[in-house]
Amino acid sequence: MAAGRSSLPKRPRGGGRVVSRLAPFERGIYEDYVANFWCTTSVLIKWKRLFTMRSLKLLSLAATVSTCLPSMVQQLRAPSKQGFLYALLNSAFSFYLFSFQVHEKSILLPLLPASLLALEEPFLIPWLTHYALFSMFPLLCRDNLILPYFALYGIFILLCHVPGGRLDTRETHSYTSLRSFLSAFLLLCSFSLHIIYLTVRPPKKYPYLFDAFIMLLCFTQFVLVAIYANRKQWMLSMNSIVVDKEKHL
Repeated sequence: MAAGRSSLPKRPRGGGRVVSRLAPFERGIYEDYVANFWCTTSVLIKWKRLFTMRSLKLLSLAATVSTCLPSMVQQLRAPSKQGFLYALLNSAFSFYLFSFQVHEKSILLPLLPASLLALEEPFLIPWLTHYALFSMFPLLCRDNLILPYFALYGIFILLCHVPGGRLDTRETHSYTSLRSFLSAFLLLCSFSLHIIYLTVRPPKKYPYLFDAFIMLLCFTQFVLVAIYANRKQWMLSMNSIVVDKEKHL
């Protein structure tokens, strides 16, 4: 398992402190149980032990830029307002999943462009919001913000399922039984982990076991959403090519 918060070195004074806060390389490529690529895969690959700090900087830079690149290329080839929103979502996911020293609250960056796509993606956005909140649940528990967490999440659920609202009128009816079953199963897992995290003590040998489970579940959902958003953006480009061909006929 990845380690929890480690003891931090002495902070530099003056301007050096500002730079260290903006680029906290001394903390390593990850710190807490953030649901990004480096922390999740550290269960199997001990990045901090196998690679030097310089190598990890280059790896994170290469991964972040390469995953942003498809969205940039698509917008250069076929720019559009809708494609731009998907590009913002995809690039934000690239930084959250692959950049160096990501904080749990950084998941709010993909949520901003995702909220602008709420009418376009009536199922995807509530799904992403649920797991974005869930990924911050251990952090909010440590900060004694459990009550505001559940209160705001309850309000969010009510808004998403308000009678006559648009978020529940389009894609949910077209879901197959298998997809509906998987969705219900994943939601059940997340709600169960909420209860387990609050009521059950983890084993002494693995004090961050439940944090790791939450991280793994949220990471898989973020990856699926990022793949879907990239595919949707490139489908916009293909649709525009088809429309242009039809106009020339």
